[in-house]
Amino acid sequence: YSETVNAIGTVTGNTAVDFENGNVQTITINGACELSFSNPPASGKAGTVTLIITNGGAHTTTFASPVKWPSDVAPSLTTSGVDIVSFLTTDAGTTIYGFVGGLNFS
Repeated sequence: YSETVNAIGTVTGNTAVDFENGNVQTITINGACELSFSNPPASGKAGTVTLIITNGGAHTTTFASPVKWPSDVAPSLTTSGVDIVSFLTTDAGTTIYGFVGGLNFS
């Protein structure tokens, strides 16, 4: 089993991560941005996206309001390096749970 990795590319502003573009996606942050999500699966179906984020802490990176973090605290992303963060929804994106896979891979 394998998956194609979708490269979102370098972003400098607000960006929507599209669930339909695959379960593993890469993104490089090069300016303040809010990450939101588009095209989640219908309610009753699970959708996941793992983001491999480069330099997410170099600029202000926030997540849209549907994203819920443990203890309501978003992770501090790495200024110069890679963070791996996963997102899960089962209700058509009304709630998207955020999970840290690992921070500060450099």
